[in-house]
Amino acid sequence: MVEAFKVTGGKEIKGVLEVEGSKNAALPIMIATLIEKGTYILKNVPNLMDIRTLVKLLESLGLIIEKLDNNTYKIENKGLTNLVAGYELVKKMRASFLVMGPMLAHCKKAKVSLPGGCAIGARPVDLHLKGFEALGTKITIDHGYVEAETDELIGGKIVLDFPSVGATENIVMAAVKAKGITVLENAAREPEIVDLCNFLNEMGAKITGVGTGTLTIEGVERLYPCEHTIISDRIVAGTFIIAAIIFDGKIKVKGVEREHLEAFLMKLEEMGVRYEIENKELRIISKLSDLQGIKITTMPHPGFPTDLQSPIMTLMCLAKGSSEIKETIFENRFMHVPELNRMGAKIDINGNIATIKGIENFSSAEVMASDLRAGASLILAALKAEGESIVNRIYHVDRGYENLELKLKNIGADIERIKTEV
Repeated sequence: MVEAFKVTGGKEIKGVLEVEGSKNAALPIMIATLIEKGTYILKNVPNLMDIRTLVKLLESLGLIIEKLDNNTYKIENKGLTNLVAGYELVKKMRASFLVMGPMLAHCKKAKVSLPGGCAIGARPVDLHLKGFEALGTKITIDHGYVEAETDELIGGKIVLDFPSVGATENIVMAAVKAKGITVLENAAREPEIVDLCNFLNEMGAKITGVGTGTLTIEGVERLYPCEHTIISDRIVAGTFIIAAIIFDGKIKVKGVEREHLEAFLMKLEEMGVRYEIENKELRIISKLSDLQGIKITTMPHPGFPTDLQSPIMTLMCLAKGSSEIKETIFENRFMHVPELNRMGAKIDINGNIATIKGIENFSSAEVMASDLRAGASLILAALKAEGESIVNRIYHVDRGYENLELKLKNIGADIERIKTEV
């Protein structure tokens, strides 16, 4: 038996949705505590399945982790007792592979299982490994594990073929204790990377160019533990903003960082959305009926985020005319399209381009979440549709949205967790 959401749509929904801490910032920052001994306090950590999975992995490597309250963790590093990140834990989440950089920084060796994760694309780890090799690490791959070992990490120049978020994070975490200077070109620029670099700098690292495509890391002998508050989750914020638009501005969204969502907000404006942001609270002042179709191409940050492609597709279905989405990041990221079409959407796919024709409203149906953001897009559609929908495989959604059904229930949504066979 697995869990599903039973959603009875078409209800009056109004109130405030509060954005939690960023999963994609919290994961690498928690992992970065492997680099140096000491006691760390991390605040605004979201209460998610992925975080709980990571805690088990970090504990298996020797960290002592205590949850002080719902969103605050105390992490104690007294030295690593195990240098093997096993398949059982790593297969559950791709971000687990990020332990390699910090383990190399701390112990000069690591053995990490090749990762698992979402089914939305191949995302190989070769960029990570090329970066480690450029820092003087010997890499061998055997029996599904990557083994890395070095006598000493030495700074060097690394140019990424693609601005990979994971590779950027992993290489930076190794380079902070490398001898000399590392220059990382074509680095990813996501806000979550900025948060990680800020955390490392608070620990005493010397990283410059933060937020740009070129990071310069001057290696230091040691770092010092610190206290840090995780940034809010821009993808959750974007999802909630779309919910607010679908329900004609009756929902306000609290915890919106405008500078993290520039490309997304510009595209909403192009559709005809009008909004105000005051003290990080966003209010929609336009109507759903004002919206027109537009074209979007997903791009690495600061372009339109691929993680908001599925949720904005749900919104495009309800806009006048036709819209188009070109997906350039992940090759399998249209797996939710057949499910939206089951709910009455009119979406055609040709290669990496989806064409969406506007409809009056969704119709209720039983559907299945293929990945985390696909699940969010289907829940948005189910909330708008008249009648009862079932969204299966919501374990994907639990990986990225904290207490989603509770937050939605609190503002009037008819949504409950049920057990199903699917």
